[in-house]
Amino acid sequence: MSGAGNCLLVSLVLCSLAVSAQCYGGRGFDPLGEFVEVQRAKTSLNNLDENLSIKRSTIYVENQEGYKEVDRILSLPGQPEVSFDQYSGYVTVDASAGRALFYYFAESENSSSTKPLVLWLNGGPGCSSLGAGAMTELGPFRVNPDGKTLWHNKNSWNILANVIFLESPAGVGFSYSNTSSDYITGDRKTAADAYTFLVNWLKRFPDYKHRDFYIAGESYAGHYVPQLADLILKNNEIANKTVINLKGIAIGNAYIDIEDQNKGVYDYYWTHALISDEIHKGLIENCNFSSGGPQTELCRGFRKQAREAKGNVFDYDIYAPLCSTTSSNTPSISGFDPCSGYYAYAYLNTREVQEALHANVAGIPKPWDECSDYVGNNWQDSPLTVLPTIKRLMASGIRVWIYSGDTDSVVPVTTTRYSMPKLGAAVKTPWYPWYNQGEVGGYAVEYQNITFVTIRGAGHFVPSYQPQRALTFFSSFLEGKLPPTNTKI
Repeated sequence: MSGAGNCLLVSLVLCSLAVSAQCYGGRGFDPLGEFVEVQRAKTSLNNLDENLSIKRSTIYVENQEGYKEVDRILSLPGQPEVSFDQYSGYVTVDASAGRALFYYFAESENSSSTKPLVLWLNGGPGCSSLGAGAMTELGPFRVNPDGKTLWHNKNSWNILANVIFLESPAGVGFSYSNTSSDYITGDRKTAADAYTFLVNWLKRFPDYKHRDFYIAGESYAGHYVPQLADLILKNNEIANKTVINLKGIAIGNAYIDIEDQNKGVYDYYWTHALISDEIHKGLIENCNFSSGGPQTELCRGFRKQAREAKGNVFDYDIYAPLCSTTSSNTPSISGFDPCSGYYAYAYLNTREVQEALHANVAGIPKPWDECSDYVGNNWQDSPLTVLPTIKRLMASGIRVWIYSGDTDSVVPVTTTRYSMPKLGAAVKTPWYPWYNQGEVGGYAVEYQNITFVTIRGAGHFVPSYQPQRALTFFSSFLEGKLPPTNTKI
């Protein structure tokens, strides 16, 4: 069967299940967009930036002896032969509530003992780092159209680092709680649980306890990553020693400031010919994005016109084809298969795969889902800006990079560019083109204590659309060097 035929088959099977956001094919489903719509209605800044610290006495720590070998993956169904070790399983973060987070860990393909440790987080809020990050973006494998076999991603980030993919918070993917109220959560609990996960995981994998550690993520992880990093640094101070050897963070197409998000999205629509001059003018004249609270009826009307005017494009990559269940797909400019999310969904809902991953072992079997509507719709606390947190991280001396795929309209490059001046950092290295394989890979500007990088031709899920450029960016980030100016690299 052809690739298009397989996509059609998998899509029809999935939609017949009627249980997953994947029935939208990732094309009509926009968890972050829906979340921001709710945030727009807030009347004041709900800023928890100064209140994320948790005392070490509240951290649940469990004896991890023997768990590492239990978590070892002998082989995933349908995987090609590889030379690295991989692990997956659960780490309990609250024994009394029965709350546990699921992870997948791919050691580096080369010299894992000398490579840094990286935690990858997807956003949503409520979306999986396993199905998205690991299976369609930067992980070592991608799923074939049959939904049963894997192919090796030669641009996987575990070439350069040992990478943990964490499904967070509880209720996302295979992560769960025996206490249903835990699924009503927010930024504070998500940061605390991720920190507790790391403390316990490092006991399970003691070889990594003193390894250089980085956190990376995209989208709503623009909240997750800085908040977790801030919490790590605060708790390192409380312990009077470095418990977690945090060296830096990288956030991509990151939701970090609602004012810039609101303005940046519509400016991106206009500058990329998705809406008319008249609609853009109506938005500018009738919407006050600098104030909190609900907008006027005229503003809401122009926003509706903007959504309708851009038509049925994939908001996460405006130049990508859609995954269609009725016809063959237009070839993607980037080469990324737009039905990849369907394939990952089918694969992760296979019993043999779940057994190999040591998933769904808690006596509460449930279908794996890329995003949890329930978690996202019941998010309780979220600051409208995390710029104060980012400023604190900049002052701490750790490496802070923000990157942006430039064909994303959900958290477009304009939103991040509007946020950068608010950080108040002086320019060290002016804006310049960087190169990958003889072509412009994107653009970069280095500020005092923070670096901003664009990836040319990439959508919201940067490693999916431009895997080679993403890997070059990631290499530069880990080395602490600006992306290359050499046109021959």
